[in-house]
Amino acid sequence: MADNGVYFNELGRAALNLHLSKNNYSKIFVLVDENTKTHCLPLFEPMFEKNEIDAVFTIKPGEEYKNIETCTTLWNGLSNHGGDRKSLLINLGGGVITDLGGFVASTFKRGIDFINVPTTLLAMVDASIGGKTGVDLGVLKNQVGVINQPQMILVFPDFLDTLNSRQTRSGFAEMLKHGLIKDHNYWSVLKDSGLDAVKEHIERSVALKSEVVQADPTEKGIRKILNFGHTVGHAIESYFLEHPDRKTLLHGEAIAVGMVIEAYFSHVLTGLSKFELHEIKQTFGQYFEQVEFNDTDIEIILDLLKHDKKNSHGNINYVLLKSIGKAVADVKVPASLFDEAFAYYKEP
Repeated sequence: MADNGVYFNELGRAALNLHLSKNNYSKIFVLVDENTKTHCLPLFEPMFEKNEIDAVFTIKPGEEYKNIETCTTLWNGLSNHGGDRKSLLINLGGGVITDLGGFVASTFKRGIDFINVPTTLLAMVDASIGGKTGVDLGVLKNQVGVINQPQMILVFPDFLDTLNSRQTRSGFAEMLKHGLIKDHNYWSVLKDSGLDAVKEHIERSVALKSEVVQADPTEKGIRKILNFGHTVGHAIESYFLEHPDRKTLLHGEAIAVGMVIEAYFSHVLTGLSKFELHEIKQTFGQYFEQVEFNDTDIEIILDLLKHDKKNSHGNINYVLLKSIGKAVADVKVPASLFDEAFAYYKEP
C-alpha cells in the first residue's frame, strides 16, 4: 500500500523500478552505514531490475557521525564519482542515514533527488517521513538542516529482522507518541499488543505522521505536535551523548523519558488527567528501563533546553497533552516545574 509517497513491500520494489525507468539518472548512489552494508544492502540490491548502482558510500554507524565532517566526506565522494544534478542518492539505513543523506542530497549541486529506504523501526515510522533533513552541531541535535521531501520512501518491514530488540523498542517509542498526540485508540492497541506486533502497526503510524506533515509541511502549526516528548528528550539525548561516564541513549529511549516528563507538565498545565498521566508513566515503565538522573544532570539538561530549535524569542516552547490523543503546541513551562517532573519520573 502506498501512503503519500510511502510504498510497502512488493509495491515498494515496483515503485522504485518504475521511478528509475522514468527518470534517466546519470548516476545512482547508495548511502549505508557499516551495519546496513552488512545486513541490508544484500537484501536491497536484488530489488533493482537492472544493476544500476554506480557507487556505495559507507559511513560509521551512530549519532556521533551525524555531523558536517561526514557531509564533507560524502560531498567529496559524490563529486569524485562524477555526481551531477541528475544524480540520485538512495539512503539505506536508520534515522542518522536518512537525516544526513537527505541533507547531503539537498545541498549537493544545490539539490539532487533522493529516496529513503528506512531499515530501523524508528526510521520507518518517523525519521524518514516528512522531509526533515540535517546534522548535529556538536552534541546539539539537528541544528543545521533543511526541509526537503524525498522522491519516495520505501518500507520493507522484513529489514526489522536484522535489528536487536533495543533498536525495535526505540522505534516503538515514536509509535506510542503517534497515539498520544493523535489517536487514543491506537495508543490503547499499541500498549496492549507490545513489541511483538510492531510490524502490523507500521502503516498506521506512517499514515498518522504523513497526515500531520501534509497539513503543515514547514512546521508553522499542527506539525509541531510531532515534537511531543522531544523538547526534553533531545536535551537528555544530547547530555548522554557527551557525558563520558554515561551510557549513550538511543533516540527512542531518551524520548520515552521526555514523554513522561512532558506528560507531567501536561497534567499541571493543560488538563491531562491524573489517571491518564499514570497510564502513560506505567506504559513507558513497562517497555523502557528507568534512566537514573541526579541533581547535576537535571541542571545541565535544563541548560541544554535553551538550544532547542523550537525555541522562539528566548522562550522554550513545548507540545503538551490535553488528554491522550489530543495535543496542544507552543506551551511555555515554568522552570520551577522541572524538579517536580523529574521527581515524578523517578518514583517507583
